[in-house]
Amino acid sequence: MQQRKLGTEGLVVSALGLGCMGMSEFYGSRDDAESIATIHRALELGITLLDTADVYGPFTNEQLVGRAIRGRRDRVVLATKFGNMRGPDGGWLGINGRAEYVHQACDASLKRLGVDHIDLYYQHRVDRTVPIEDTVGAMAALVTAGKVRHLGLSEAAPATLRRAHAVHPISALQTEYSLWSRDPEDEILPTCRELGIGFVAYSPLGRGFLTGQIRCFEDLAADDWRRNNPRFQGQNFQRNLDLVTRVEAIAREKGCTPSQLALAWLLAQGEDVVPIPGTKRRRYLEENARAVEIVLTAGDLQRIGEVAPKGATAGSRYPEGGMRSVNA
Repeated sequence: MQQRKLGTEGLVVSALGLGCMGMSEFYGSRDDAESIATIHRALELGITLLDTADVYGPFTNEQLVGRAIRGRRDRVVLATKFGNMRGPDGGWLGINGRAEYVHQACDASLKRLGVDHIDLYYQHRVDRTVPIEDTVGAMAALVTAGKVRHLGLSEAAPATLRRAHAVHPISALQTEYSLWSRDPEDEILPTCRELGIGFVAYSPLGRGFLTGQIRCFEDLAADDWRRNNPRFQGQNFQRNLDLVTRVEAIAREKGCTPSQLALAWLLAQGEDVVPIPGTKRRRYLEENARAVEIVLTAGDLQRIGEVAPKGATAGSRYPEGGMRSVNA
């Protein structure tokens, strides 16, 4: 597995990470035993970056990851997040970036994960009611205390990123980026590169759509969060399926799966881009990991860009409420 640098503070991670969110919530039923086996297999394959958050579960995903890495901590670059607040019943309580909450959330995550430090600590969503300088100042205090090694932001706008980076070096920005979510290319990626900030691409497979495994709305379980996502609804579904069909044709020519092609495309966007495809099954993990072996020529990249150009995807990334909290 190749390695990539995130930021200028010495953070080195595998070129592909593993998103752990779906192991506990949002994408149908859970299987903790298979999820833990998947994490163990990821480490065997050289995947070091594991991505979780306090809000996933809620709270249970960190516990799951903590169990999985027990006895393996030295092989893991552990990333988690704070800021999205939910109650024990899963109810949404809002976004919190206040300094005192930053410290409380970090201590709670450390306890659930069963570790003494977090390698990469993200603000999950920007709290528009709190100056970013206050939030990042509190996060920087966690670095001084030895509880956190590196700082990150998620779904932060370029101006916010600049202000945050002036307080303490930001090692990574995590934002949705894939063949069907290319908006970071406009301002966010250029800002990251100007400031020397790494880019972590979440949902690099379009929440599973780019795998080619989802052919109709009914393929989604009744409790699957994606049923509420505009890109999976109504006419948007068919338009987006047509896009996937075009990607599949190129994948067949390259002798790989659509997932592998989509990940290889992201890896080719720059040495500072690290996709974190999520899965809870070893077979999909192994398929994704082989994406690092695929070499895309300039001609390949041009063709892929033509069949999946910026703005081609139908529907917004989140329902209206979720869109209000991104690019903040």
